[in-house]
Amino acid sequence: MNRQDMLVGLIAQAAGEGSDLVTLRAIVEEASELGAQRMLAMIGLDDETAPRDLTELRELLRAWRDANASARHAALGWIVRGVLALLLLGMAVRLGATELLR
Repeated sequence: MNRQDMLVGLIAQAAGEGSDLVTLRAIVEEASELGAQRMLAMIGLDDETAPRDLTELRELLRAWRDANASARHAALGWIVRGVLALLLLGMAVRLGATELLR
């Protein structure tokens, strides 16, 4: 018996006998399982390669985050170097050190 048949049977049981707490919990559990299976099928993660696919996706996401952090740090480093270079150039102009270059 598949999950959908199980759910239909539980709903019929609840309608025929009245709903007790155990039957309602079983209905919710079966409906949740069926919904989760449908969602996994919809996104293509319902086969035997799904665990490997998820592992690869996690590795790809981790690599993206690492690359993003590295790029951010590199850009920040270049900005700091540029500001320091401009500061030194400004100090050189202010102190008259530009005349030494002539």
